[in-house]
Amino acid sequence: MRVIGYTRVSTEEQAVSGVSLAAQADKIRGYCKVYDLKLVDVIEDAGVSGKSLDRPGLSRALVALASGAVEGIVITKLDRLTRSVVDMATLITDHFGERAGHTLFSVSDSIDARSAAGRMVLNILVSVAQWERETIAERTRDALRHKAAHGEVYGPAPLGYHAVGGRLIEDAAELHAVSEVRRLARAGKSLRRICAAMDSAGHKTKRGGRWRPSTVQAILRRTH
Repeated sequence: MRVIGYTRVSTEEQAVSGVSLAAQADKIRGYCKVYDLKLVDVIEDAGVSGKSLDRPGLSRALVALASGAVEGIVITKLDRLTRSVVDMATLITDHFGERAGHTLFSVSDSIDARSAAGRMVLNILVSVAQWERETIAERTRDALRHKAAHGEVYGPAPLGYHAVGGRLIEDAAELHAVSEVRRLARAGKSLRRICAAMDSAGHKTKRGGRWRPSTVQAILRRTH
């Protein structure tokens, strides 16, 4: 069977041992040798998130699959392909299901999607992975809300406050700048006009630099 290898790392993962593009490619080549698969090419997405299927490397791999140039795709782990149950369902239906007739191989997960059992295991593993991500996100959200409710610092101190002993202490000058941004916004000023007005009036950002639309937006989204 002719197959194409697919590797991916997000920006944060590139320096982490074991998931580098080279390491993934080596695992794919070894897997293809053991299972007598003809590896046509290895396509990569470097520094690309797995949150969406809209990736240049993955698109090329799927085009090769649809054109008949290859009959399967080999990955090192399911999360290299996608982290979404919905996206995985789309891939199985359009590319790796029984009707599509193509195969997905996952080295670390020991998955061969040529059988119904393989596709079932595939769906279960992706569902569990998504559940784990959502559970972690919920716990993190709850922890941050608790800290915010008790005035504890859980990140860089926003404009208007300084972090002292793990708590936020008001800064009168900075709070005045925050109030001025909100006043200008209520007056109907655009983000760029607000930036120009703040610079002209001598108000400083948290880092002492010039005002930018993203800085103004962040202030307007705040609840305090």
